[in-house]
Amino acid sequence: MQFMKWFSTSALAGAVSVAAIAAIAAPAAADGYAVESAAAAAPASDAREFSWSITVGGTSDYVFRGVSLTSGDPAAQGSIDASYGIFYAGAWASNVDGAGYEPWELDLYAGVKPELGPVTFDFGVVGYLYPAAENGFDYYELKAGASMEIVKSLTGGLTFWYVPSQENAPDVWTIEGSLAYTLPQMGIFEPSVSGLIGYTEDSDSTGWLYGVNDYTYWNAGLTLTVEKFSMDLRYWDSDIDPSIVAGTQYRTDERFVFTAKVTLP
Repeated sequence: MQFMKWFSTSALAGAVSVAAIAAIAAPAAADGYAVESAAAAAPASDAREFSWSITVGGTSDYVFRGVSLTSGDPAAQGSIDASYGIFYAGAWASNVDGAGYEPWELDLYAGVKPELGPVTFDFGVVGYLYPAAENGFDYYELKAGASMEIVKSLTGGLTFWYVPSQENAPDVWTIEGSLAYTLPQMGIFEPSVSGLIGYTEDSDSTGWLYGVNDYTYWNAGLTLTVEKFSMDLRYWDSDIDPSIVAGTQYRTDERFVFTAKVTLP
């Protein structure tokens, strides 16, 4: 299977895999939507305490797995999240444009984040909903991930995503490896650098993925955090030939994306 071949030969994914395996063997102790910094990758609290937050912000381009879903235009985005111990749930929304399911997307998600030694696992489900679309595009996806602090200030993660065959989607596999490093504080800013590489494959070879059966995508960027406010500048690219999507609503070429958001309380 091409997916497994790519996984076994990808250097970065392999490095993250080794880190995750090492973590499991060590002594006891992740939109589709926003890019997580090392601080954002913190595990859910084991304490049975209820917590919630609201995040509002905007981005110069809504990029999902290397593909713009706003035809390269800006998007307003927001979310509401709640957690209780290792359990979490939330909703996230964004405008979309020119993708056939505009004008907006609503994602509902829930899951658990148990810990085993230094490793934080993340098992969950995400529903991608397009309430205003004329034709049905809704589908759901399953997630299984693990992350850990490899060395001081350096966090690594590996996440598997799976879309089961359903009315609006075929079987789709995705794997993502990520690294994030927290830099020393710079004045009022808490900076971090992070990157991600992912591979996704339509296992039914239907071309459901923007007219291709599989592709690789990646990003790298800098995040600056000031208390509850954060700014992120990120480079995105993929190996989808732009000529394949020429004349369509999708953009797959390389670009820089700026995102700013605030989280309350």
